[in-house]
Amino acid sequence: MDRIAAEAGVSRMTLHRRGVTRASLLEALAERLEREHRDAMYAGLAAPGNARERLQLALEGECEVAEKNLALMEALSSGARAAVFHEEGDEVLTRDAFTAPLQRLLTDGAADGSLREVDVPETATVLINLVGYTYRHLRGGHGWPPERCRRAVVSLVMEGLAA
Repeated sequence: MDRIAAEAGVSRMTLHRRGVTRASLLEALAERLEREHRDAMYAGLAAPGNARERLQLALEGECEVAEKNLALMEALSSGARAAVFHEEGDEVLTRDAFTAPLQRLLTDGAADGSLREVDVPETATVLINLVGYTYRHLRGGHGWPPERCRRAVVSLVMEGLAA
């Protein structure tokens, strides 16, 4: 909060009086991330072509969102803040806000024969995590450039889902 106050050119007490809290900031950042994710997924949902081609566009969009938000996603992925991404309950799947587009593309792919049949909710959770975490790790841990990360991660995933 001290760093945010300094960046904003106000005191920490001013932030407090205006109702700015750590929780409200994290919530706003999570909402922005969800909006960017939804926009990126739309390209895959609305594109022409079979579901495999559209899923590839969606996963490439996920990589672009990760690239724009590397530090934010890392901060939101640990501890209690990770609840931003998870449904409540015994299965602990990723929230529909992040997986619904992928579920739709997986279902379409099974129907049009371009993707193999899978457990759709579970596979969508695996996909969002596999692509997001692996992309971020290759960028930060290995220092790979964005295009190399995107190509390596998405091509491997797409081969694994091919019909």
